[in-house]
Amino acid sequence: MREIIQFDAAFDIRNSRSASVLVVRDQKGVIKASKSILHSNVSSPFVAEACACLEATQLGIEMGLGSVTIMGDSKTVINKCQTTVQDKSIIGVTIKDIQSNKSRFKEISCRFIQRIENLRAYKLAKDGLKKGEELYQVRETLNYNETTLEEKWPQNPD
Repeated sequence: MREIIQFDAAFDIRNSRSASVLVVRDQKGVIKASKSILHSNVSSPFVAEACACLEATQLGIEMGLGSVTIMGDSKTVINKCQTTVQDKSIIGVTIKDIQSNKSRFKEISCRFIQRIENLRAYKLAKDGLKKGEELYQVRETLNYNETTLEEKWPQNPD
């Protein structure tokens, strides 16, 4: 089963900081997890986006995902992630780390998406940066037996 991790970043030029946001979805589009991470000493929006992409690969590894599609609205970062050529730009070291992380997946692809397709991550990034908060939420699902019991016994059986 191939999961999707969407990433985005918000950048604060005055304070040289950014927020990375990751949204993990299953094949049906159901959100399985979301995470926001704050970064300091960030020099540009490109660095912020590259950090967010790196965080996406790290989250996929932490969650034990074998097959994943990383999606973001930074065409530059996505294009650099799809190549094996050494990048010598300001985000070169981060791209190298992303390439290294890619080897830890059974299958991985990086895909560019339009901002409109990435609105949830974009809004969470802006909000996280504004509030200065980090967040990690994992959707917990009930197992079949718990769901069945609730359906059979909506009220006290007495």
